[in-house]
Amino acid sequence: MARIKEAELKKQLASGELSPLYIIAGEEKLLVRSLAQKVIDAAAGDVFPEFNRNELDGACDMDRLGDACAALPFMAPHKCVAVQDMDILERGQEELDKLYSLFEELPETTTLVLWFPTTDPAGKQQSNKWNKLLSAAEKRGSVLLLGRRTPEELREELARRAKKMGCTLPPGSCRLLLEYAGADLHRLLGELEKLCAYTLGLGGTEITPAAIEQLVPKSTEITVFRMVDALVEGNYQRAYSLLEALFAQKEKPVAILGALSTAYMDMYRVLGAQDSGLPPTAPMDYGDYKGKDFRLRRAQKNLRRLSALQLHRCLGLLLEADLALKGSRLSDRLILDSLVGRLLLCCAQGADR
Repeated sequence: MARIKEAELKKQLASGELSPLYIIAGEEKLLVRSLAQKVIDAAAGDVFPEFNRNELDGACDMDRLGDACAALPFMAPHKCVAVQDMDILERGQEELDKLYSLFEELPETTTLVLWFPTTDPAGKQQSNKWNKLLSAAEKRGSVLLLGRRTPEELREELARRAKKMGCTLPPGSCRLLLEYAGADLHRLLGELEKLCAYTLGLGGTEITPAAIEQLVPKSTEITVFRMVDALVEGNYQRAYSLLEALFAQKEKPVAILGALSTAYMDMYRVLGAQDSGLPPTAPMDYGDYKGKDFRLRRAQKNLRRLSALQLHRCLGLLLEADLALKGSRLSDRLILDSLVGRLLLCCAQGADR
């Protein structure tokens, strides 16, 4: 037994040769829920599910969990015990030792499934408790950690789902949907279902960029990125109208400034990569760009209008605005209005001025 991939789990399900223990977790919660339910259904079977399918909450007592696993299935060859969102980080060492012993003592008639459809069991940083749990589980069963899908995987999945619903999703529309909705599969499928219903309702089958513009909500990040496009182009009217839209949505000024700073840091990273003789996509190797490669493309395009000195000045203005938001008596609205004006002026001026 060991750490497995999604394809390996599907092979186990198809063959009926299940592991005695599963840990299923990861960022992609829709897949965590879907695959864990398939394992639970397969392990519990259809015979007397009220007896052969024990589902416990994350705070369950370890002795109770052990009793549930040790009990024989009722008039069936197999049973399943499933624990949702076990509070691993809150457990003491004595309880965790009981859990590790339980892994070793699981009877052949029981499959234990620990699945995490809503929580991050590792915490914000990789926890020693979580790492030890995975090591113990890998010796006895299968560990499946589901990360975010790559942009290519998402495009394939969305195109397949759209076809299943009677629509087509051209590459341009797919890129726009990923840009607006992000890399979360659950949100993407929800937006896709809405777009398909709208398109079919109009008597068409092809999901257009216009439909996505009309129906898919833009996040604060996307609206700010559009504002940065307007800033580097010197389009003051559009820049201020987008800022006004963010205030109308009651976005927090610190979140607006954070997204602005992120967009300019993207440009700084692309500039650093280019100056080092690397491709503009090089920051993907060390930055948080998985499923967000559009940010680097946008940064590369905007850099064509800015010199290195102008970019440095813009970063300095962002720092000044950050300090003002945290310590000035001026209103947040006035600080951001002033920042947009100063960024516009900086972008409009030549690097030698």
